[in-house]
Amino acid sequence: MFFMKKNEPAKTAENIERLRKEIETADAVYIGAGAGLSTAAGFTYSGARFDLYFSDFEKKYRIKDMYSGGFFPFPTMEEFWGWWSRNIYVNRYMEPGSTVYTDLFELVKDKDYFVLTTNVDHQFQKAGFDKNRLFYTQGDYGLLQCSDPCHQETYDNEEQVIRMLLAEGFLIEKDGEYVIDLEHKSDWKMEIPTELIPRCPHCGKLMTTNLRCDDTFVQDEGWYAANDRYNEFKKNHENVKAVYLELGVGMNTPVIIKYPFWRATYSNPNASYVCMNYGEAYAPTEIRERSICLDGDIKEILKQL
Repeated sequence: MFFMKKNEPAKTAENIERLRKEIETADAVYIGAGAGLSTAAGFTYSGARFDLYFSDFEKKYRIKDMYSGGFFPFPTMEEFWGWWSRNIYVNRYMEPGSTVYTDLFELVKDKDYFVLTTNVDHQFQKAGFDKNRLFYTQGDYGLLQCSDPCHQETYDNEEQVIRMLLAEGFLIEKDGEYVIDLEHKSDWKMEIPTELIPRCPHCGKLMTTNLRCDDTFVQDEGWYAANDRYNEFKKNHENVKAVYLELGVGMNTPVIIKYPFWRATYSNPNASYVCMNYGEAYAPTEIRERSICLDGDIKEILKQL
């Protein structure tokens, strides 16, 4: 059974103050972040943002959002990377449209924290979070891997992506920086030159994005090191006063963050669970008295905190 909190202004204010005190007195803060956190930060995959950068793909292929476009069967690898180079750039290398991640960092920077996230947009490190306190379980837009894969390594892709986008006309160099050439949007190409298609340096097969979507996902040394650090953090904080702060996590992959946070809160009488989500703020009845559910805009809640 679950209980949910209705979005009542007075109760919300009371819960925000309660959460502030929980964090202030916590010995450890576990942050579990899902797609809803990046959505609150402005990284929306549809609507005006999609129309601005992908209207040509929408017109040609009837693709309606960035997420579904990632699974589209493009007829050539040139066009596959025409799509993905843009997708990677706008969701990984562009700056966020708000202070959501920096506000979160200010909230926990003086605490003993660790971040577990299914997001792949690298925003935690951009906001100042210690990279040794981050575990990106599902990959990173900024990494490539062999599509086979013939080995368990990943490769930074920023330089390659920029070369692709310069060739497409999507980016231009201006005053020593790369900017999106919106003035000549009608001239953007939807494919890259064949010679820019990334290939594995070991076997020569095609490279692909390091995103978990099937059993070919590469878990490299960095992935395992982050996993070990997270397990060590849990081991060192058993039964302490802990806050499990869940932000924008839905039910697509609940076994990564949501269920473990519920179990950990239930097992530790000194722990509290926080669910911050728009329209999906709930917790099991077994931990009801030690849960804070905030149904609302994460951006606005973090500002108030």
